Amino acid sequence: WGLFGPAPSWTYGVLNAVSVLIIACPCALGLATPMSIMVATGRAAGSGVLFRDAEAIETLRRVSVLVVDKTGTLTAGRPSFAAVEVTAGFTQDQVLRWAASLDLGSEHPLAAAIVEEARRRNLPLSAAEDFSSDSGIGVRGRVDGLQLMLGNEALMARGAVRLGALASAAESLRNSGASVMHLAVDGQLAGLLAVKDPIKSTSPDAIATLRNAGLRIVMATGDGHATAKAVGRALGIDEFHGEVTPADKLALVERLQAGGAKVAMAGDGINDAPALAKADVGIAMGTGTDVAMSSAKVTLVKGDLQGIAIARRISEDTVANMKQNLMFAFAYNAAGVPVAAGLLYLFGGPLLSPMVAALAMSLSSFSVVVNALRLRKATQ
Repeated sequence: WGLFGPAPSWTYGVLNAVSVLIIACPCALGLATPMSIMVATGRAAGSGVLFRDAEAIETLRRVSVLVVDKTGTLTAGRPSFAAVEVTAGFTQDQVLRWAASLDLGSEHPLAAAIVEEARRRNLPLSAAEDFSSDSGIGVRGRVDGLQLMLGNEALMARGAVRLGALASAAESLRNSGASVMHLAVDGQLAGLLAVKDPIKSTSPDAIATLRNAGLRIVMATGDGHATAKAVGRALGIDEFHGEVTPADKLALVERLQAGGAKVAMAGDGINDAPALAKADVGIAMGTGTDVAMSSAKVTLVKGDLQGIAIARRISEDTVANMKQNLMFAFAYNAAGVPVAAGLLYLFGGPLLSPMVAALAMSLSSFSVVVNALRLRKATQ
């Protein structure tokens, strides 16, 4: 305008309107969601909850079903040896030594308890040959020239091993909440070993809190049905599935999703990874395996299910905060754009300069930031 003389007054309105629409509005609206997500993520981390992405924060509040693993999730994940029972022709030390030798190649917490007990008794352990793991049901291998299988009833069924000799002992141990593993030697049942994993002290309150929040709780475990029932009874979980494989857990999640449910899966082991990845929100225990954490969208650093209740509350507060921010930005800009464009000037009011209009419109971004920061206290 300097080349052609003074700019007419109406150009202020044009410049203001253009600057607001191009700069101020996009800035305010663009900040509405990221600011809420950023503050909520930081607040969640301070509470021991790590969200992988914004989608997990948005989805968690809509979850209606929570599928939980047992070992390491509901229980402490630090099992201790409970008992060994044998059939005729075998001794307790024999069964324990063979089982521990086979379990030297396993990373499962239950295997560690058996190995620890064998070493406590100073039993000589041998390296297993041809070791293989049937994920979720047990292990196989050769020890001292003997073909061994150690696992649950599903593994024994695959090997056509009859369990009748120790059926009552196994049922009694399961009813007490112990995990029972059968040992077969060259296709013959030699004995069983029981390991107990205590329920986490925080699990009962966490389950009660989640159930009161309206979530349907489903437990899925590789342990026997009796063990699952005993743990479920102790925690008030009426819906449970025992002797499930990783594929079964995946199928359970898919079946629930097919029924229209938003599903969260909580677990800590390699066996849980497929279901964690498939669930709408996978939740891994920070005390579990790296595979589980890499498959999940949420990690509970302390491995405490109370973290799910905290994460769900953060999810609800964050989405509400995002909606508030969008409302503030839209309302402020809907009112501010006409004023900046000179609406008041038409009725004898002032005509804002571009600098004043820009400063006024920046307050919309300020309101978004201040409102998002409220999440720091709202989610405590």
